[in-house]
Amino acid sequence: MPEPNANPPLTEQVDLAVIGGGPSGSTLAALVAEQGHRVLLLEKDEHPRFHIGESLLPHNLPIFRRLGLIEALESIGVRKPGVDFTTDDEDEFTHEIRFSDAFDPVEGCDHAYQVLRSDFDRMMFEHAGRSGAHVVMNTRVRSVDFDDDEWVELAVENEDAARTIRARFVVDASGRDSFLARRFNLQERNRDHATAALYGHFRNVPRRAGESAGNISIYWFDQGWIWMIPLPDGVMSVGAVCNPDYLRQRGRDVEGFFEATVQRNPHAWQRLSEGELISEITATGNYSYFSRRLDGERWLMVGDAGIFIDPVFSSGVYFGMHSAELGAEVVLAELAGDRIRARRARKRFRRRIRRGVNELAWLIYRFPTPAMRRLFLSSQTVFNIKAAVISALAGDLYDNWRVRWRLRAFRLVFYVASLVDLPATLRSRRQRLKNARVVFDRGH
Repeated sequence: MPEPNANPPLTEQVDLAVIGGGPSGSTLAALVAEQGHRVLLLEKDEHPRFHIGESLLPHNLPIFRRLGLIEALESIGVRKPGVDFTTDDEDEFTHEIRFSDAFDPVEGCDHAYQVLRSDFDRMMFEHAGRSGAHVVMNTRVRSVDFDDDEWVELAVENEDAARTIRARFVVDASGRDSFLARRFNLQERNRDHATAALYGHFRNVPRRAGESAGNISIYWFDQGWIWMIPLPDGVMSVGAVCNPDYLRQRGRDVEGFFEATVQRNPHAWQRLSEGELISEITATGNYSYFSRRLDGERWLMVGDAGIFIDPVFSSGVYFGMHSAELGAEVVLAELAGDRIRARRARKRFRRRIRRGVNELAWLIYRFPTPAMRRLFLSSQTVFNIKAAVISALAGDLYDNWRVRWRLRAFRLVFYVASLVDLPATLRSRRQRLKNARVVFDRGH
C-alpha cells in the first residue's frame, strides 16, 4: 500500500470503480478486491480529513471482525457501552441504556466504539489498499457514461491530469454528494422529516463516571437534541440537531449561537461550560433524503449516497458498511456473470437496506415527541419490549423476528402514550412536518 499522501498513477481499465473513500466505499472495495478483481477506489479529498458521524453501533463489530480490523478499531476507538438521555427540566434526570441489556443479544455485540473519523476513515481506506484495491486520493469523478454496452466510462480529474477510466461496474459511495442519484435525478428530500445541525470538537469536557465514561450522551431541548461523544485523546464531539428555522437565526456569530443553543439545556451547558473549543463550529443542513432507486444495470449506491436519515441513533456508519457488504455480493455476482445469483443478491440488497432504515426511521421521526421522551426515560418494561428497543438501537434490525414483533408492540405503546398528552403530540407532529416542508421548499 502506498503512503497515505501518495497518489499512484491511475489504472485505465478496471473491473470495479468505487466513487468515495469513506467507510462504505472502502469496505466494498476491500471485499471485492480480495477476491482478485481489479478495483479502483477514488477519493476526492486527502486522508486524514475531518468528518462527522463518530459513533458506531454494536452490530458494526461483526463486520470489523470479518474484515480483520477489530484490533485496529480497538486501538483508535473509545469503548462505548451505551447511551444516556437527559431531560431539559430544571431538576436533572438522566436514564442510561446499556447495549448489554439488549434482548436476545448477538455474541460480541454488547458494546461499540466512538472514533475520530479522520483516523477511522484513513484506517478503512488503507485497509482497502492492503486488500488489493488501487486507492487514489485528491481525484474527482466529473461524469459517468453508461452508453457503451460493456464498459462504464468515468471522466476523472486530479492535479496531474484529466483522463477517462473504463470500468465493468460502478459503485457510488460518495456520501452526501450522492453522485449517481443526482446524475440520474433519483434523489428526493424526505417530506416526513428534516433537521439541521451545529457541531464542533472540545477539550476539558467531563466524561461520565466509571464504566459509562464512553457513553454517547443525548440531551433534549426545546428545539431538538444535543449530543456529546467522547473521542480519543480527551476530545469531545458536541453538536446540536435542531429545527431548520431555528438554525437560520444564527447570524454571523456561529460560536455564540452554538453556546446559546447548548444553554437551552442547563445540564448540557453545565457539562460544557468549561470546555475549550479546538475546532470551528460548523453549521449544516442535515436534512434527510433518499433515492428512488439504489441500483441499476452496472451500478449501485451504498451508504449515504443513497439514503441519509437523522443521526440521532448513530446509524450512519453501520448502515453504510452493512450496505457495502450487501453491495459486494451484488458486484461479485455480476462480475462472475452469474445472473441468477446477481438477481438474488440485488433483491436482498434492496430489501435489507429499506427494512433497516424504515425500522429505525420510525423511532427517529418520533424521538422529539413528549411520549417518546417519557418512554426512553422510563425504566418500566413488559414482554422485554424495552430490551428489544435496545436491540434495535444496537443495530439488530433485520433477521431477529423476536425483536421485530416487540418493536411493533412498542409502536402500540407509543401511540397509547401519545394520547395522554394529545396537544403536545400534535404540536410535535406539526413541527416535524413544518421542518420538512421548509427544507423542501427552500432547497436547503
